[in-house]
Amino acid sequence: MSAPLPLRNIAIIAHVDHGKTTLVDQLFRQSGTFRDNQRVEERAMDSNDLEKERGITILAKPTSIEWNGTRINIVDTPGHADFGGEVERILSMVDGVILLVDSSEGAMPQTKFVTGKALALGLKPIVVVNKVDRPDERIQEVLDEVFDLFVTLDATDEQLDFPVLYASGRNGYASTDPDRREGTLEPMFQKIVDHVPPPNLDEDAPFSFLVTLLDRDNFLGRVLTGRVQSGTVKANQAIHALDADGKVIETGRASKIMAFRGLDRVPVDEAKAGDIISLAGLAVATVSNTIADTSVSVPIKAQPIDPPTLSMRFAVNDSPMAGREGDKVTSRMIRDRLMREAESNVAIKVTESADKDSFEVAGRGELQLGVLIETMRREGFELGISRPRVLFGTDEQGQRTEPYETVVIDVDDEHSGTVVDKMNQRKAEMTDMRPSGGGKTRITFSAPSRGLIGYHGEFLSDTRGTGIMNRLFEKYGPHKGPIEGRSNGVLISNCTGEAVGYALNSLEERGVLFVRPQDKIYEGMIIGENAKPEDLEVNPMKSKQLTNFRSTGKDDAIRLTPPRIMTLEQAIAYIDDDEMVEVTPKSIRLRKAILDPNERKKASRKKEAA
Repeated sequence: MSAPLPLRNIAIIAHVDHGKTTLVDQLFRQSGTFRDNQRVEERAMDSNDLEKERGITILAKPTSIEWNGTRINIVDTPGHADFGGEVERILSMVDGVILLVDSSEGAMPQTKFVTGKALALGLKPIVVVNKVDRPDERIQEVLDEVFDLFVTLDATDEQLDFPVLYASGRNGYASTDPDRREGTLEPMFQKIVDHVPPPNLDEDAPFSFLVTLLDRDNFLGRVLTGRVQSGTVKANQAIHALDADGKVIETGRASKIMAFRGLDRVPVDEAKAGDIISLAGLAVATVSNTIADTSVSVPIKAQPIDPPTLSMRFAVNDSPMAGREGDKVTSRMIRDRLMREAESNVAIKVTESADKDSFEVAGRGELQLGVLIETMRREGFELGISRPRVLFGTDEQGQRTEPYETVVIDVDDEHSGTVVDKMNQRKAEMTDMRPSGGGKTRITFSAPSRGLIGYHGEFLSDTRGTGIMNRLFEKYGPHKGPIEGRSNGVLISNCTGEAVGYALNSLEERGVLFVRPQDKIYEGMIIGENAKPEDLEVNPMKSKQLTNFRSTGKDDAIRLTPPRIMTLEQAIAYIDDDEMVEVTPKSIRLRKAILDPNERKKASRKKEAA
């Protein structure tokens, strides 16, 4: 058997949209991973449908390229803090990181989140300033920001002495010269081989392996991915799984060992310390368990995961239209699907309610839970979703605490006053404000997560769609007291059937509509936003009274303003505590949690009395 190639394991970390997945595409092309005539999709690593649509990386994925006789394992990590549960574990598989920063935007909050984790693990960074061909590049200032960030994150002197490359991922060149605008990625390959140390692990010790990712395969069952920490594993070798306390969870055999080659997983006969592999053959072992030779009894220490900060209630859809569009509608199906998600995604916690009809799902943020709901509706599920609520804690003195987020907002100068005013109403404190060039201002806030629920849509309206908001979990801090919620009431349908154009025409003066003529509606469904603060029950099915008298004025053709159609995230952010979002594979409807108007009144009277 030929000797194994020298190894380098690296992770690429960057903020959303700074171009890391595009850069990995070019590394593939220039290392010869793809044939010259092979048709490859753009952003090949974003393989999941939602990743392609949103243009963001949601799942961390390992891949591997070969360059000049060295195998380089690369892990593409999510840039969003909501998916940070993935990142923390992945960093334990690598020996170095490439930190990619945009030549104009510079170091952003989510860059800070992942970089902090990487530096704490002692990984040596290579800084790549990407998109150097942007007309608004400010390379030197961006490098100063990165240096300041490393200092703030307590980097060691060795980590502060980082090498820098100037690159354009899209055009496929990198250089140590900031003025170079052509070439190849050869300098980057060379820098990875020179700067990142090979895995310094014991090949002669018994086999051990820490699970960092879990997925399912229809033929192989559970597939556990991670890095071999010591020894060698051969196909069909006897292995067992240990939990964090060293207790044996199950015993079995390594029925299949797969290594990464380009975008594919290929079966191999054995893997040595330092290799990133996938392993099949166990049925119970999960993320952060240690898989090892049966002689090993001490588990590998796993990275602690930051706690969830937000929860939503996932309930069985009990609206009058339940079961018409989805085929997975029972609580048992929903429970099984959520438990499967919680198993592979360690940042999510699922608890079942006493009535067994709903589940409390806690996660890192609205985006993470929104992606889970969107995935489930595409699989045919119907759900009722409650308003997100933050998870409170208590400090040593027994005082109530709540999660805070660092919010970095880039807006045109003319909108900065409005944004500061709105953030103040939401109990946010401004910590920094500076011009960021090109008529824009960058404002940093420390804000309670509670106040930010539902703000993003309003923020986009206030800034005419030009503002950019980035959020990152900061800490648990003192409870800020009541925060004002949505200022407008809603229009609630008082009947079931189909909306009529004539009725909607007369309702337009009451506020903004969410439905079109012929849309199916039911009693208790929210069909629009009231211009006033209170809720209003209306009849969207009222039709024109027909008489045999000819009217003097010719009937005007009804011209309706197009309704406001909400995306899933906008709907979840919009609803109030007594409302729900009905999610089916084809529709997203807003409704009151209690559909019957009399029951609703009783419930609100009870609440006021309490």
